[in-house]
Amino acid sequence: MKYMKWIGLAAAVLLIVSCFTPWVIIASQNIVVSGVDATGTNYGKPGYIHLVLVVFYIVFTLVPRLWAKRANLLVVALNSAWMLRNFLVIATCKVGECPERETGLYLMMISSLLMLLSALFPDIKIKNQQDN
Repeated sequence: MKYMKWIGLAAAVLLIVSCFTPWVIIASQNIVVSGVDATGTNYGKPGYIHLVLVVFYIVFTLVPRLWAKRANLLVVALNSAWMLRNFLVIATCKVGECPERETGLYLMMISSLLMLLSALFPDIKIKNQQDN
C-alpha cells in the first residue's frame, strides 16, 4: 500500500475536475447539471461540498500524524455519503422522466471511492513503544 497516498491525491484532483463537468442532462427542459451549476433545478450546488471536503482530504493526507489519518476517515466518509446522495437525488428518474447520466457523475463516484480506499489504507508507520 505504498502508493495509496498518491492514488488518493490523484483521485482528489479527479474529483475537482468532475465537479466542473456535466453530471446529467435533462432533455425535456434542456438543462445541463454539473456539480457547480444546477441552474433551472432545485439541486443547489452539490459540487461545492465536494470541493470543501477535498481540501480537508488533501491536508489530512499530507500530514504524517495518526490524528490526521483518523480525521481523514471522517472526511472521506462524509464525502462518500454526499456522493451517494448526489447520485440518488440527481440521477434518478422523477415523474416519468429519466435524466441522461454523463461522465462527470461517474468520475465523481469513482474518485470518491478511490479516496475512501486510500484513506482506509494509509501509509503510516507507528512506533512500537516497549517498556524496559
